[in-house]
This record gives sequence, structure tokens and C-alpha cells, in this order.
Amino acid sequence: MLMVGFRGFTVDDSDHIVRDLTEYHLGGVILFDYDVPTSTPERNIRSFEQVRNLNSKLQEISDRQLLIAIDQEGGRVARLKPTRDFQPHVSAEYLGEIDNPDSTRYYAASMSDQLQELGFNINFAPVVDLNTNPQNPVIGAIERSFSSDPELVTKHASIFLDEFEEHGITGVIKHFPGHGSAWNDSHVGMADVTETWEETELKPYQNLIESGHNFAIMTAHVFNENLDTDHPATLSKAVQTDLLRNQLGFEGVLFSDDMQMEAIRSFYGLETAIKLAINAGVDILVFGNNSVYDPDIVPKAVQIIINHIESGEIEEDQIHESYERVQALKERLSNG
Repeated sequence: MLMVGFRGFTVDDSDHIVRDLTEYHLGGVILFDYDVPTSTPERNIRSFEQVRNLNSKLQEISDRQLLIAIDQEGGRVARLKPTRDFQPHVSAEYLGEIDNPDSTRYYAASMSDQLQELGFNINFAPVVDLNTNPQNPVIGAIERSFSSDPELVTKHASIFLDEFEEHGITGVIKHFPGHGSAWNDSHVGMADVTETWEETELKPYQNLIESGHNFAIMTAHVFNENLDTDHPATLSKAVQTDLLRNQLGFEGVLFSDDMQMEAIRSFYGLETAIKLAINAGVDILVFGNNSVYDPDIVPKAVQIIINHIESGEIEEDQIHESYERVQALKERLSNG
């Protein structure tokens, strides 16, 4: 139920990730090309062979199928950059504007080939947020959305999900229930979309859930009073269980957006955020370790979860449900 980022181009560079995998049976890791706390490109990604070796070693150290994730959307959000000799991939906005399924499939296949060769099995893409606010600093302004039209978004997202699945990768559509209308950035504060969010933003999720594709979903750190008057979406049972699972019928794995982003960290603190996210229905809590860096985030989070279970604030059934969903995803990847 945890996915964590770490520093290091090899496993020898990071004592804590080996400990987390062997002692705590960590289920997932995420790689980055840039270390935000130190403002340097010294993180996990240097070259093709280096990344392939790192992922292979991580998988080898883990005593079970390890989820190895990356944010490779194309365009501005690309951890695998051409400057390091990785394949270039265009933005979602570009593909949506030309609206040519063959072009989308070409880039989706190229991306999938590369991810598969490198040993990734989770990609936090495609973005299915609608481009309802082109000035949105984290979506529209950096060309991460295919379109403001939910049917066009569905069409192109489906192609990416097809190609990912064909290559043994689980795509993660994001950010539920919609981040496209926001005016501010949840990396640095709480994004409130109460006045701007529209129900049509749910349409790509509904379409894709009904399509039968295999994919996971990532939550949004947005506050939307129309859906929950108290909590942002990541921490909201009304959003993640009542709306996503019960109304829209999603049965797959639900990832949180980064739990260390300012929108969550500064408003809630670790203990409360973990309790609310799990009770909301989140299956895997993501700690990118790239807003702040905490080498002990895994032992801390594990102990917090144990404490909440022992106090009765988290039901064991909730943990079992998430475990079953995560195991089903891993089994599908193993058989892929």
C-alpha cells in the first residue's frame, strides 16, 4: 500500500530503499529525473542502461513483484528526456489538437516500448483532465490535457491504455475527479475547484471504466465543495468510494497523488492524512520524497497505519480490500 521515491542512480546509493524492500516489503517505487529539494538533476535517471540496471536490481531485491513507476506523459512532463538520449514524446495537447489516432498510437507505442525495455510496469499517464482552464498552471498551461472535449480525451487516452497494456504496463489515469479547471497548483497549496469544476469532467473516467480497459486511477489534491464540504478529493470517502467506486463502478487500484505535496502536508500532517486517505478508499499511498525528502517515510507510515488499525480508526477490512486489489494488479502484470 506504499510507493516511495528515493535518491540514487544505483541501489548502492540508497541504504533506505534496500531496507524498505527487504525489511518492510515495500510494494512500489517511483523514479524521478530531478531532485527538487536540492534543485539538481542528480536523482535516479542518467542513461538508458543505468535505468534498466537500476530497475532490474530493484526487482531482484524485492521478494515479490515490485511496482516500478514513472511520470512519463510526453511533452513537458517527461522524466525520460531526449537530452539523456531517451525517445522524445510530444504533449497530450499536441496529439489532441491534430486529433489523428495513428499519430497518437505511434507515440503511445514508442513510449510503451521504451518503458517496457527499461523495466517500468506503472506509468502515471495519460492525463484525462479536461482543458477547461487553459491558464491552469499545472495542466492547461503546460499542455498536459488532450482537450476540453471529454469524448476526444477518452479516444486518445484509450489508445495509450491499449499500448501500455500490450507492453505489460499499467497506465494510471489522473487526476480524479478533475484538476483541469483549477487556477492554482496543489504542489504549493490547496487548489479549490468548487466554483469552476463541472460534472462533465467525470465523463472520461466513466467512459474508460465502461470500456473494460485495465488501468489504475490517481486522485487529485483538489477541494471541491460540490462533492465534499470538508476534505480534498484524495482524503474524501464521498469522492473516492461513494462516487468513484459505487457510482462509476471502478474496481481497480486507486493511487493517491503525492502525499508530501503542500496541499496535503501543510493542511493535515502525516498521521491524519494517512488515516483519511485509506478510509477514503485509496489503495496505494504515494510518497514521492521529492517535495521534501524523508528516508524514514516507510517505517513512519507503516507504524502510523498499524497504530490506526489498533485504535480502530482504520478497519482491517479496508486494508484487506486494498491488498486484494493491489495483488490482482500485480498478478496481471506477472502474467502479462
